[in-house]
Amino acid sequence: MKKSVIYLVGSLAACLFMWNCSSGGGDDTPDPGPDPDKVDPPSAATLVFPEQNSECTTGSNLTSTESTILFNWNDANNATSYRLFVKNLNTQNTQNYTSSISERSVTVLRGTPYSWYVISKNSGTETAQSPTWKFYNAGEAVSSYAPFPAELIAPELSATLSFTTSVTLEWKGEDVDNDIKEYDVFFGTISPPVDKATTTSNASASVNVSSGTTYYWRIVTHDAQNNNSESQIFQFSVN
Repeated sequence: MKKSVIYLVGSLAACLFMWNCSSGGGDDTPDPGPDPDKVDPPSAATLVFPEQNSECTTGSNLTSTESTILFNWNDANNATSYRLFVKNLNTQNTQNYTSSISERSVTVLRGTPYSWYVISKNSGTETAQSPTWKFYNAGEAVSSYAPFPAELIAPELSATLSFTTSVTLEWKGEDVDNDIKEYDVFFGTISPPVDKATTTSNASASVNVSSGTTYYWRIVTHDAQNNNSESQIFQFSVN
């Protein structure tokens, strides 16, 4: 009888040992595999035409003031649709257009500077934005073109700055002819600013400021052919 009890206890111990080894050897849960509902994010589109900082002479002239341009870009990975944004740099007015392919025909004003970019979208809600390019839509035959309106760099639009007595204004100037000569900086506490703070060949200028004040500034860009362009009005405040 004693031998039978010892044998039974030994058998149970062996079974428990084997069960522990088999159940503790790792996670036997099967790999669920890829989520069938997951949608890969789209990549940013690569812009093709109109080219960056170029004079656009390819298009169909509709009237003496309007022409049609075929904007195109390379297909973006995982994109099912696109939205094209075209901005008139003289008026700051932006129009947007949808497309299911990597091109879109748009009517624009002749003799006018524009910027454009594309947002690609997948079948879900994710999007990606391309870089922004500028071009000058050709008008009647001319020997030179006005510069693009200056683009704000700093301070950011509507920024609120910590107390300081001096601020450096920074902007970016571009011209199809690459002949920018100088910039007039208009700065003040009224909008639009009418007081010329300085004229400079650099794309920056330092101005004096006071706390508790909102300031407005704009840039008039001049080129070597006496063409000029005016930026939009920028604004910031000082605590």
